[in-house]
Amino acid sequence: ELSGVSVSTIRGLETGRRRNPQLASVRQLAAALDLQPTELDELLAAATGAPGSSAVPAPRQLPAPPAPFVGRNLELDRLDAALPSGSGEGATVVISAIAGAGGVGKSWLALHWAHRNADQFPDGQLFVDLRGFSPDSDPMDPAVAVRGFLDALGVEPGRIPAAPHAQAALFRSLVADKRMLLVLDNAADTAQITPLLPGGDRCTVVVTSRNRLPGLITGHGAHHLFVDTLTDSEARALLAARLGTARIDAEAAAVDELVRLCGGFPLALSIIAGRAHTHPQLLLAGLADELRDDALGVLDDTDPAASLPAVLSLSHRALSDEEAKVFGLLAIAPGPDIGLSAAGSLIGLSRSRTRGVLRRLEQASLISEDAAGRYRMHDLTRRYATTAHELVDATRTAALSRVLTFYTHTAHAAAYLLDSHRDPIDLVPPVPACHPQVLSDIPAAMDWFEAEHRNLLAAQRTAAAHALHRTSWQLAWTLNDFHYRRGHRHDQLAVWRIAVDSADRLPDPGAQILTHRLLGRAHVMLGHHQEAIDALNQALALSEQQNDRALQAQAHYTLASIWPDGRRALEHARRALDLYRGLDQPIAEANALNAVGWYAALLGDHDDTAREHCQAALALFQYHRDVAGQAQTLDSLGYIDHHSGRHHDAVQHYGQAISLYHDLDNSYETADTLDRLGHPHVALGDHDRAREVWREARDLYRQQGRDQEAEQVERQLDRLRSDRSHVDGS
Repeated sequence: ELSGVSVSTIRGLETGRRRNPQLASVRQLAAALDLQPTELDELLAAATGAPGSSAVPAPRQLPAPPAPFVGRNLELDRLDAALPSGSGEGATVVISAIAGAGGVGKSWLALHWAHRNADQFPDGQLFVDLRGFSPDSDPMDPAVAVRGFLDALGVEPGRIPAAPHAQAALFRSLVADKRMLLVLDNAADTAQITPLLPGGDRCTVVVTSRNRLPGLITGHGAHHLFVDTLTDSEARALLAARLGTARIDAEAAAVDELVRLCGGFPLALSIIAGRAHTHPQLLLAGLADELRDDALGVLDDTDPAASLPAVLSLSHRALSDEEAKVFGLLAIAPGPDIGLSAAGSLIGLSRSRTRGVLRRLEQASLISEDAAGRYRMHDLTRRYATTAHELVDATRTAALSRVLTFYTHTAHAAAYLLDSHRDPIDLVPPVPACHPQVLSDIPAAMDWFEAEHRNLLAAQRTAAAHALHRTSWQLAWTLNDFHYRRGHRHDQLAVWRIAVDSADRLPDPGAQILTHRLLGRAHVMLGHHQEAIDALNQALALSEQQNDRALQAQAHYTLASIWPDGRRALEHARRALDLYRGLDQPIAEANALNAVGWYAALLGDHDDTAREHCQAALALFQYHRDVAGQAQTLDSLGYIDHHSGRHHDAVQHYGQAISLYHDLDNSYETADTLDRLGHPHVALGDHDRAREVWREARDLYRQQGRDQEAEQVERQLDRLRSDRSHVDGS
């Protein structure tokens, strides 16, 4: 009556005539008899034909973890945090789905953690390699894994049901109330995992897979843990553990190169360490040279488990045709990462289809997505992708054309947001299936340049390498203002050197004049005096050959900035102003007016020529709403005010200039104006404010790599401290 089980069923159990009772009936009887957990285990074992718990040892199936183990402290902590808080009733099943690329160390991590926590699972640990990505077999049928678990739990073969679903039910019943750990390694997908999940609420399951297993996370509340590459320090520790610190220290530079080339990939590092260990006479520097020349060849082996190309090929083999094509296209994209819009143009798909295929590649752990929504492929995976998926020349060429056009047109639009008064350049229309990104304002443009900077540099190099010389110099043009505002002086020089080489290969004198002039300007910013003169004289000579007054004026305007002799600079500025007058180029004329005023001020003419020309320039800039020109001219007026004793006016003009530079997100000019602003503050006796603005200027200079300027400001701060000490001491 208490159990609800029939008399005949109970009699059959007692007499042994009923040899395959329903476990539900056994549980009903156990509940009616108010059995303790250990008694329930004995009853279940008897009912299923398994020996009593005393006769069958708890399974201990964990393989030995690969050694040595280094790092992964954050991942280990997260796995620890996922464990139930206690071992009693009410603990919940934990499914930690560890995902990551092949060879990144998922099993290594899972087994290390499992051995470290084995004592928390007194009823045993079960392990199965599901062979989701195996070089010599298909993924394991989950029914095979269930049968292996039943054998490990001591169930007699004759007591195991024939139907797979009944075997799975029996497995769930046997482990439902046990404190056990299940490690399900190398899973292919969620469908392979689901039949292996235990019933009850006391087991812990750890799953590793190259796929993200979204069904396991969504449907079963799994804790997802992505396993990334090792840090440089962890990679060095791994090599040292395998090869010894003496050998590592003896070739520190070669070790640094090996760490860089392996990119934190544990399998790659282990292969390198294995070669070095088995060939102790081999110099690590020689191994680094081999790896640099032919990484995939060095990391290949006849043993698939010790071959990075073989490991990656298993993930590649599981891709659909579309995914494999996109995988190959991403490998040729310029730069270290790619945004969704650029990827859409590269691939030639709509935004939604691009997002979908990228998500599937991410779930396969062949690419990763960061918090900003940008996609990245490990360098070794990229090398593999370029060889694994052979792209026909037409496909490769069309994809590069689309992505380079995307970068050029989007950067061109961003550059005009930064300075709408720049002299225009003519772009070819976007190619089909290329969709340049729309940007709304200056902050959006600067953010886009920040995110895409390295990709734009790579895009220019790619364009030049493929003889797309027009695209090459135009990309340099688009980057000019961003580089200037952020103080990327060395990058500025690099892009204009490439641009000059590209322009010289084109029958376009205008492009040649422009690139030589801006190359000279890039040399000016780095203090390369003679190189600047050579480039600017070349631009001037070319412009004179073309009899183009505007181009001659631009060359003279830039030449003014390179002469330490203020009189030579003023001569070039006046020549530029004379040429601009009558050309109907008011912004260029205003720039020349400001230049004449500035160089006159440097020569000591603070009240006549200097102020007159700068005020005229400011009026033109204000009329035409050129914010950058206004900021530069206000800075000039601040300098003139300070040196003519009008310190309050100087503070006001400098402050207005800084405010406009902030609006323009121009940290380069902000640093210079802050530096100059400190001097009228000192003249007015406001040392606290001077100290504040100089510290800000110093920090900006340091961020921009302008060490000489930073040291000069530091000396100014030292003098302030010295003056304060002198006053306090007196």
